[in-house]
Amino acid sequence: MSRYIGRRTFVGGTAATLASAGLVGSATPQESDDTDTTNSDTDDSERKAMTDDTTLIAHRGFAGVYPENTELAVEASSFGGPGAQTAHRRADMIEVDVVPTADGTLVTFHDDGLAERDGGERGLTDADGLVFETDTDTVTSATVLGTGETVPTLETVMDSIPPSVAVNLEFKNPGSQDLRFAESLPDQALSAQRAVWRPYTERALDLVSEYDNDILVSSFYEAALATVRDYDDSIPIACLFWNDIEAGLEITRRYDCDAMHVPRNMVQGTPFFNDDGYIESDLSDIDLVDVAADEGRDLNVWTISTWYQARELVRAGVDGLISDYPSVLSVQD
Repeated sequence: MSRYIGRRTFVGGTAATLASAGLVGSATPQESDDTDTTNSDTDDSERKAMTDDTTLIAHRGFAGVYPENTELAVEASSFGGPGAQTAHRRADMIEVDVVPTADGTLVTFHDDGLAERDGGERGLTDADGLVFETDTDTVTSATVLGTGETVPTLETVMDSIPPSVAVNLEFKNPGSQDLRFAESLPDQALSAQRAVWRPYTERALDLVSEYDNDILVSSFYEAALATVRDYDDSIPIACLFWNDIEAGLEITRRYDCDAMHVPRNMVQGTPFFNDDGYIESDLSDIDLVDVAADEGRDLNVWTISTWYQARELVRAGVDGLISDYPSVLSVQD
């Protein structure tokens, strides 16, 4: 049963909430570097199709606008308005990353370390240590990106999302540094990795089973998807592709995944295809849009930050966009 108890009232009150968090004015996606900003060739019918037919998935709760994976982010992402003329579109689904603390409490956090962040940026929180080696009180007291928001438990996040909004749980780490990332595994290795993931998977699925939201589990790790299928094969799953289309397709087909979550440079028919500036790889000549359509799977693409990226990917035939911004489907004249 859903226990949605939203901490803030966002309908009619979003602006005030964001102002108090120092986040007003950041809702517009950054201008793309890969094209000019003309959009005269996007007509009203295409805009309507983009907003009505494309699944908008809030990456870490629209991380380009809100402090990622926080209670504020998931609540704010749950509200907005429908239609092509709406600057702030509500999410159809909210994606959050799930890791355990030292005592096994599940929290929503992307990195292994509380102070980590790739690319030389500041640490994500004001605390140190690996999340899965740190007690829950320390983890959930850590403030995110200098805001008043702290690292929430998965239960808090689920309480904060209305039942009408779907939730994409990315199984990020079960509490181990001995994982096999983005690999199609041989039987012996898969068996060992299953044992690592199983307690975490069962704990996460038991928790979210108490809620009415539609759930999708995604992961880069084959054993994470395998243990979801082992425990409850009715839960939809998605394989997250990295830099090997063949490995991603092997895993997808092995577990009959409901969706494929792929980087934008894997989508043929777009200006981004095979762009090694995004994910460095030697991509095979496989049209994933056709594969998804032929096999009856959704094709969702990460991570989208501009209206231009969104438009070109929708034109190519993808089903969903995993986006840092709520406004990528609202092309502005």
